[in-house]
Amino acid sequence: MPNRTGAASQETSSAFTSAAEAAGYVSDHCLRAGALGPVGLEIEAHCYDLANPVRRPDWDELTAVIAEVPALPGGSRITVEPGGAVELSGPPAADVVSAIEAMSTDRAILRAAFAQHGLGLVLLGADPLRRPRRVNPGARYAAMEAFFSASGTAAAGAFMMTSTASIQVNVEAGPQSGWADRVRLAHALGPTMIAVTANSPMLGGRFSGWCSSRQWIWGELDEARCGPVLGANGKDPASDWGRYALRAPVMLVPGPDAVPVTNWVPFADWADGRAVLGGRRPSRADLDYHLTTLFPPVRPRGFLEIRYLDSVPDALWPAIAFTLVTLLDDPTAADIAAEATEPVAAAWDRAAQVGLGDRHLHEAAVRCVAVAAERAPATLTESMQTLLRSVEQGRCPADDFADRAVEYGIGPAIRQLARGDS
Repeated sequence: MPNRTGAASQETSSAFTSAAEAAGYVSDHCLRAGALGPVGLEIEAHCYDLANPVRRPDWDELTAVIAEVPALPGGSRITVEPGGAVELSGPPAADVVSAIEAMSTDRAILRAAFAQHGLGLVLLGADPLRRPRRVNPGARYAAMEAFFSASGTAAAGAFMMTSTASIQVNVEAGPQSGWADRVRLAHALGPTMIAVTANSPMLGGRFSGWCSSRQWIWGELDEARCGPVLGANGKDPASDWGRYALRAPVMLVPGPDAVPVTNWVPFADWADGRAVLGGRRPSRADLDYHLTTLFPPVRPRGFLEIRYLDSVPDALWPAIAFTLVTLLDDPTAADIAAEATEPVAAAWDRAAQVGLGDRHLHEAAVRCVAVAAERAPATLTESMQTLLRSVEQGRCPADDFADRAVEYGIGPAIRQLARGDS
């Protein structure tokens, strides 16, 4: 969730004249035809004080540490999430193995730089210890807080913004003739991959009752902004995204400062002139900004952003990234994945709550991870075998963290992970 507080200047001549025109603009630009292969990775990690895990490092402290990080050879960009989580966003790589190698190198350098200041970067889907608190002073995030409060989702919004972390996998949309099947599969894989990566069993110092508290939090936000994109049949994902975007309520009006919209105004109403925001009808810049405030599990941005994975440990995320990309990009693996996930393609809540404890999700996960493991290069053998063993045993990362927290206590468990203890 990058910090974007500015927007292009508004011109009357660029304003939309109708919601239909705005929807057409979204549909025409949301997917870009091209060859499969390039992959981008983004990894968010919670930042903890090794001496006092309850303390949340502040903005000045985080930015000072980041300023000292040497150039990252993989080209990753470092940003800070609203609650102080640190994100590495890698540039597109030629293939998933190259993306993994580059991100692994950059993450090792980043961790070492933070360790020099007594700080640790922990890969968990949700902060299990601290209460939500925003440290990023960006106007965008202050406006988001106001929007969530006005919409009756203040608590979920605060947890989402300041207490969750994910691994995001970005893949090409592929040839236009395959868009419908590809986007449908990206969604169908969601519950199975949520069950495989669930790694957030605790919030605010207690067990939440969900293997992926992160997914539960996102589910508590409005469906129009965070629910799946696909329409009734999923045959035209570009048009589905256009309809979704126009139905979603406007969160912020861009300008010198982001201005929250505290009543429910679908973007279609703004474009049609049924509602007036900022004293104008929306422009392309307004619509482009609106799209950055929509958080579905699969978001079209020319490419496909896969946003439903919990952040998982260094031993596992390379295998997770490889598995997901293989299931989408390898034609034979994609066919197997489509068949395996069909019975659980809509089991989003079930996957988040019980993880691999559901028999059908477990069966789908074993088939999907096994087919990816067969195709993994030697450099990923250890990570893939670790993931495959866990999945075969019906365990997700949340089980490992829960065991650690019960044995040592939450604070000590966090400190161990922040130090890099296995």
